[in-house]
Amino acid sequence: MIVEEYIKHASELGASDVHVVAGLPPKCRKDGQLIDLFPEILTHDTCEKIASELAGKLYSKIEDIGELDLARTIAGERIRINLFRQQGSISAALRILSNQIPKLEQLGLPPVVSDFPSYRKGIILVTGETGSGKSTTLAAILNQINHTRTDHIITLEDPIEYLYDPDKCIINQREIGKDTESYDDGLRAILREDPDVILIGEMRDLNTIETALTAAETGHLVFATLHTNSAPDSIDRMVGVFPAARQQQIRLQLSTTLKAVLSQQLLVRKSGQGRVAACEVMVVTPAIKNLIREGKTPQMMSSMLSGASEGSLTMDNCLIKMVKEGSISSKTAYEACNDKEYMKKYVSIR
Repeated sequence: MIVEEYIKHASELGASDVHVVAGLPPKCRKDGQLIDLFPEILTHDTCEKIASELAGKLYSKIEDIGELDLARTIAGERIRINLFRQQGSISAALRILSNQIPKLEQLGLPPVVSDFPSYRKGIILVTGETGSGKSTTLAAILNQINHTRTDHIITLEDPIEYLYDPDKCIINQREIGKDTESYDDGLRAILREDPDVILIGEMRDLNTIETALTAAETGHLVFATLHTNSAPDSIDRMVGVFPAARQQQIRLQLSTTLKAVLSQQLLVRKSGQGRVAACEVMVVTPAIKNLIREGKTPQMMSSMLSGASEGSLTMDNCLIKMVKEGSISSKTAYEACNDKEYMKKYVSIR
């Protein structure tokens, strides 16, 4: 299997992803940059062969719908696979998943995140762009719950990424398209399955968000991800999917159920070797609850600054701290910050 060689070599390089595209050499992503894995140019037929080997019996689905998500173990590595048609050929994006779930304290997250596994109910959001480490953070939190509590954890994932080894908890991992038809179907059933902790791989639409709110209101601890870049953006995104007539009710539900929002991005270390997480965390204080209810999301940043003693941290202040500690360069911080003028006040950009 050609792809085994790609995965093996990419893994040795410490890469996170492998890309297979007709007309280009096979590439991998290392420290956020795409580099060639091997020099040879991939042909249309080679890409079709790779896709056929990866998809197996599901190969025909690509003909019907144009793409396919699945997970496999290849060359001893667990791989998240997306196959898709483009310009008459099949391309593949392969994410190399860690076989080991890291301990929460190894991830360098803000101190308040270590409290998340002790929460008993409510919603905790982990947000950020694709490849920002959301899945790893959530896996570490859930695994700590697994080792410290006697609960029933149910995950809905598309596809399943990290595999848990049940310890004190019962863990049921359900894959979308394989174990349940959709997030909608899986979530409708989930409240009948006696869960204590629920992981929703991605809150994609109104129904998913509504069920997550209901689950949190009925005493469950819900973890979910969103593709947003800041805590206030996450509130607006969740409220914005509902019709205007329902938005006030959703704000009210969110103000009573949301516990915290963690937004993260992965940045190249100052040394140029490896990446490090930069985080924003909003702990929902009484002041922030009021702002959610009143729809005053622009004021949340100042409330987060004054809520630092509760554990809140803005992305820009995190970046400033990382520059002063020497983990990232001032240029990297400037490129990743939200407020360029604020950054210039505290960091000399060079």
